[in-house]
Amino acid sequence: MRPPHHEGLAAEISTPLTKLAHLARMVSRARLKSILTGLALYAMAAAIVGYFGVNAYTGKYGLNARQELDQEIIALTSELAQLKRERARSEQRVSLLRTEKIDPDMLDERARFQLDYVNPHDLVRMIPQN
Repeated sequence: MRPPHHEGLAAEISTPLTKLAHLARMVSRARLKSILTGLALYAMAAAIVGYFGVNAYTGKYGLNARQELDQEIIALTSELAQLKRERARSEQRVSLLRTEKIDPDMLDERARFQLDYVNPHDLVRMIPQN
């Protein structure tokens, strides 16, 4: 048997631990902690998914950048085609001035332009420079 003063002490110590209000407070704190931990994990996961979603749309290699690159490709392709046509015309004009098959009309035109000469039978219109 226990001495009498030990029974009273044990009863006093165990009484607050077994009260329903104290037990409810402990459970609610644990439950609150688990709820907040779950919410924090979901919030972090949503933030990470949101970050990657925004970057997939607006990032350096995102959807907007892809559309801009497609538009730039179209513009540069049309410019390339124009430059190829211009080069072909220039090559055709240069081929007319080659010594093995020189075109007399082309030679006459280039000589007159570079030497600033005019055929006496040509009609020349002088435009005043402002």
